[in-house]
Amino acid sequence: MTDAELAAHLAEVTGRLLTEVRSSGVLSLKALGKAGDAVANQFLCHALREQRPGDALLSEEEKDNLDRLAASRCWIVDPVDGTREYGEARSDWAVHVALAVNGAAALGAVALPGLGKVLRSDQPVVVPPAPDVLRMVVSRTRPAPVAQAVAASLGAELVPMGSAGAKAMAVILGQADIYLHAGGQYEWDSCAPVAVALAHGLHASRIDGSSLIYNQADTYMPDLLICRKDHAAVVLDRIAALKPG
Repeated sequence: MTDAELAAHLAEVTGRLLTEVRSSGVLSLKALGKAGDAVANQFLCHALREQRPGDALLSEEEKDNLDRLAASRCWIVDPVDGTREYGEARSDWAVHVALAVNGAAALGAVALPGLGKVLRSDQPVVVPPAPDVLRMVVSRTRPAPVAQAVAASLGAELVPMGSAGAKAMAVILGQADIYLHAGGQYEWDSCAPVAVALAHGLHASRIDGSSLIYNQADTYMPDLLICRKDHAAVVLDRIAALKPG
């Protein structure tokens, strides 16, 4: 398999494993989240180490090995993005598998098992056109104030949703037009969604317009903008206008 095929295959299989664990009916909500994370992480990490033994690996559920900083290729995975949504049997959770090359989100796949979909960087689909009233996807539990302010300035509707992967893929699927996040994420939250978004011709950056750089010593990456390219400039301008002074 190519790297992109491997990413998509592992994301899809992991989604099926997680669905089976959840359907067992023997775990409470909290235990289900822990079990799902553990099963998915073990499968992904063992599979990647066997299939790509020369590459580095960064996983949300694995102790970080900073030897990865010397590698030009680093797989970045989030075994269950949206553990709460997964446990609640919602559809807005995801599995992220990405490969960063020289700091860039080079390729990846995002599985949405609740929707029966795997969106991948090597098989882009047509992104539906934007409606007259834009839609901004935000956290269903803690929408970022900057996102709410920008949405208000654009006259955009807010679309609450769970995981970061589900939000980013909502733009590709035509369920939303802008994904603006501020307030805390890590590399595994965005690397696969960004790789897939870029492959679909979308804009992806930090909210100050700077590039997203992966496989860093500090994996904290607090903000993200994914949208159609023709909306990027106005959204970034509205964000900049919110800053004091």
